[in-house]
Amino acid sequence: MKKIIKCFIILFIIAIAPIVMAQSFISVKKGIFLKEGKPYRFLGSNFWYGMNLGSSDKDRLVRELDRLNSIGIKNLRIMAASEGNESALWRIQPALQTAPNVYNENLLVGLDFLLVELRKRGMVAVMCLNNFWPWSGGFAQYVSWANANESIPYPPPAENGNWRTYQHYSARFYSDTIAKNQFNIFLKKIINRVNSINNIAYKEDPTIMAWQLANEPEGSNNILNYRRWLHDTAKTIKKLDANHLVSIGSEGNTPSSENGTNFEKDHNSPYIDYFTFHLWIQNWDWFDPIRPEDTYQKALVKVNEYIDTHVQIALKFNKPIVLEEFGISRDKNSYSPSANVTIRDIYYATIFNKINNLSKSIPMVSGVNFWAWSGEGRPNQPKSIWKIGDDFTGDPPHEFQGWYSVYDTDKTTIEVLKKYANKINTEK
Repeated sequence: MKKIIKCFIILFIIAIAPIVMAQSFISVKKGIFLKEGKPYRFLGSNFWYGMNLGSSDKDRLVRELDRLNSIGIKNLRIMAASEGNESALWRIQPALQTAPNVYNENLLVGLDFLLVELRKRGMVAVMCLNNFWPWSGGFAQYVSWANANESIPYPPPAENGNWRTYQHYSARFYSDTIAKNQFNIFLKKIINRVNSINNIAYKEDPTIMAWQLANEPEGSNNILNYRRWLHDTAKTIKKLDANHLVSIGSEGNTPSSENGTNFEKDHNSPYIDYFTFHLWIQNWDWFDPIRPEDTYQKALVKVNEYIDTHVQIALKFNKPIVLEEFGISRDKNSYSPSANVTIRDIYYATIFNKINNLSKSIPMVSGVNFWAWSGEGRPNQPKSIWKIGDDFTGDPPHEFQGWYSVYDTDKTTIEVLKKYANKINTEK
């Protein structure tokens, strides 16, 4: 009799194992994220360089994850892709893909290590798979490869660089069949990867919250092909991996009328599970850190309108929405790690409080990721451009180092993060 009961228990465990596994993935039901059957809401960070740290400095990666975990930050948005050879300017080095379908295996193992360490701490990652901007290679690099390595018209800080010229070049990706096919080969490789450390297939790993199509893709002057690419690529990912969520990485309806984005139309696909948007009050000239007394309160009016407008669109579709990028400089736009962060602390608290309050009345408001955690990373010199050998910081290589980075010594900012992580996170 005991043997029969024992066999029954074993068979029962085997039978329910797939159900338990399915419940561990973050999912969407009735407009909200669920994790293990319970509502999931979070305060997270952008940590784009995690894969590179996993390859080049495992000890630092472990320390950074321990710091973030102690603050209550368990949701990280990372780059799971980068492209270009060592001569490529103003971008992450080394890159994961140095030529079409040629990969740096050390970086792939670094990504494996990152996922293993996240799993140990009950943390999750949003895996960004491409980039409209050049700091990881992205669309422009695929276009260059597809066209006999033609020169990329880099934006600033390149001499005589022009943002609009670059945006039009990057947007060629959506109608370049060769470039898109090369990217689809990468998609299959990364989604079908089996972790070399714990032997868990990526598509079976609940440590991954979502696959993200790209960082801030824009239609620019190629809008119809852009929107078709969003839908088709999200559909492709769902065919490859039925377990994980898919998001765009959308910046939202930015103030520029030439970016070719439409928050509602871009997300109108059954294969896109939740909405994302970004908020940049300095980049969009809403706020001048040199004149905070004249510009900060005016900027907040626009901030509230911007957030509310995007939330209402997500509400219309009954899908979760995440403010996955926002940031602000240190006082007086200083790039020095020792400069004060008075305005930053106030701004962070304001944004977190806004998201927290909205989530109470609109459950679709589900998360917020600040930009960006630098931890113990420091610029070689404040306001320098990153170069190989420098610390990875929260500021990507094409931007002046020290601009939006949050350091492990920013005690007052860390206290704000702790306070609101405790308020916003549904998992304490």
